[in-house]
Amino acid sequence: MATKTISIMEDVYERIKAMKSSKESFSDTLRRLTSKGNILEFAGAWKDITEEEAKNIETKISELRKGNRLKEII
Repeated sequence: MATKTISIMEDVYERIKAMKSSKESFSDTLRRLTSKGNILEFAGAWKDITEEEAKNIETKISELRKGNRLKEII
């Protein structure tokens, strides 16, 4: 397989290194991080949250959406 040499900033290198497992190469890590994944992996992820946690999540999502709308207006 062909290889490419790329330049990245030191902080980006450190972030990738922190996400890399001891058994992964940097290529494997980047492949994993950039893959789209399968939405079904998230099925049932929120089944055990409390009503209070659900309300907090809903509030945060609402705040984020409002913030994005303000950026579009400005």
